[in-house]
Amino acid sequence: MTSELLSSFVLFAFVTSITPGPNNIMLTASGLSFGFRRTVPHMVGIAVGFTVMVAAVGLGLGAAFAAWPLLYQVLKYGGAAYLLYLAWKIARSGPISAGGGSANHTSCVWLCGKLAPASRPSLSNAWT
Repeated sequence: MTSELLSSFVLFAFVTSITPGPNNIMLTASGLSFGFRRTVPHMVGIAVGFTVMVAAVGLGLGAAFAAWPLLYQVLKYGGAAYLLYLAWKIARSGPISAGGGSANHTSCVWLCGKLAPASRPSLSNAWT
């Protein structure tokens, strides 16, 4: 990897990590609903998920998608299924209690935060 390509990639990763998007909206809503301390696992999950995605792109995931188009289709439909699952969970969730939310909030947010960066269209474009 040339230094020009690496610097472009690092700049892209930095900009996409700080610009407003679905992850920042989820973190804002979580912080307002549950407070900073209970939102930390969500923040860590998003940071881990974003790092894994950037590393996968840097290691040549786009080349793998070019070589095996079915892999891209599986990822695309798997991501859509995950988004539908999240929508279902939101639709089926009850109201937030005065005590600060449901008991399973902390157990879910790390995994949900880890998988959420995949829903960002700008990062999906980096794969191809």
